[in-house]
Amino acid sequence: MAVAVSDFCRRAKSPAPAPEVREALALLAEDDDFRVRALTDGEPETSPLGPFAVVDILQGTAPAVAAQRQSCGFYDVARELAYVREQKKPAPAADPAIPTFAIPAPQPSGDGAGKAAKKGTKAEEPSILERIAPKKRVAVDEETTSPLEQDEGHSFLRRDLPRPRGRFTRVEAPRTPFIELTRQGGKDILEASLEGSEHRFALLRNLSHRFNGSRGDLSLVDLETVLRDHGLLEALQEKERLQLLDAYTQQRGATGRVGWALGVSPPELQRLVSAVGLTEEVEALRERFRREALATSHLTHRLDLLGREKYLADLGIQRKFNDSLRKELERLLKDEVPTATDLHGLAEAVGRKYGSPGELVFRAIERLGLAEGLRKQLHSGGPSSTP
Repeated sequence: MAVAVSDFCRRAKSPAPAPEVREALALLAEDDDFRVRALTDGEPETSPLGPFAVVDILQGTAPAVAAQRQSCGFYDVARELAYVREQKKPAPAADPAIPTFAIPAPQPSGDGAGKAAKKGTKAEEPSILERIAPKKRVAVDEETTSPLEQDEGHSFLRRDLPRPRGRFTRVEAPRTPFIELTRQGGKDILEASLEGSEHRFALLRNLSHRFNGSRGDLSLVDLETVLRDHGLLEALQEKERLQLLDAYTQQRGATGRVGWALGVSPPELQRLVSAVGLTEEVEALRERFRREALATSHLTHRLDLLGREKYLADLGIQRKFNDSLRKELERLLKDEVPTATDLHGLAEAVGRKYGSPGELVFRAIERLGLAEGLRKQLHSGGPSSTP
C-alpha cells in the first residue's frame, strides 16, 4: 500500500519519502485500504498531491482543494502542530493495581510546599537562551579542599612505575675488562678496529664504548701500551704519518683545516704530530706554503688570499702579507689616480690594466685602509705630496 501511494504522489508531482508515506497511512483504518487502492490505481486529477493530500481526498476533500493545500504548505503546518500536541500530551496515569518499585519523590515541607503548589507539579522547560548560555563554574576553595581531592586525576602521573624489563629495557652494554685486550684474543680485536680507524684517537673512541681501561675509562696511554705489546703500534704510526702528510699538503699547511679533516681537536693534532715524529716535516710544509703566499706575483691570486684571513692567520703571515699587498696596491694605483674620477672607476682601471676583477681591487682598497686617502686625492684632483 505504501508503494502505491508513493508512486501516486510521484505521478502527482509531489514525491515523498517513505517515512512520510507511512505516517500518512497511519491515519487511516484497515477498512480504507480498498479506497486507497482505487484512488492510487488511477491517474491524478490535479497536482501536486502528497501523502497527506491523498488522505484528505479519501476523507471527502475535493482534489483541487487538496492540491491547493499541498501547494501552500498546509499539510506541513498540520504535521508540526500534531507533533507539538503529541509532545505536550501528558503521560497516562499509572495503574494503582500494578506494583511499582520506583522510589517516591521527597515531599516538600514548610515554605517549600507552598512554593511548589504555586509553581505547579510540572517544572518549566528551559528557554533557548538558558540552554545556549555559558555554564558558570563553581569556584573551588583551596583551603577547604584537600590535596588528595585536587590531584586525584593526576595521581597516576606521579606514581613510581616499575622500570621496563625484557626487550623493552634500554641499558648500556657492559664493558669488557681491559685485561681482555692484553690477551692473545685482544690482538685480533685491535687489528679489526685498526682497519676502520684513521688514527689512534679514532681508535680510542671506537674501543672506549666496549672496553674499560686499567683504571676506569680506557685512556690513550692504555691503548698505546696494549698496541705496543701486540706489535701494532709501528704500523699505526706509519698509517698516521701518511695521513698527516697528505692532509697538510691538501690543506696547504692550514692546521685548523687539517684537524677538521681528521676529526681531531688542535691539542690532539699537536700530540699526534709529535707522536709520529713529524714536527719538523710539518713545519717545513707550512713554511713552504708561507713563502708561496708571500712570493706570488699574480695580482688576482694575492687579492684572493687577502679574503682568506683565517688561512693567513693560521700560517702566521697575515700582517706581513697585508703590508706587502698594501705597498703593491699603492704603487699600482698611483699611476691611475690622475685619470680617475671616483674610487670605483679607479679600481676598474687598475683591474683592466693588470687582468684582475675591479670588484676585488675595490674590496682590497677598502680592507687595507686606502680608501680614505684615495678619495681625498681624487677630490683634490691630483696625488698628494708627502715630504
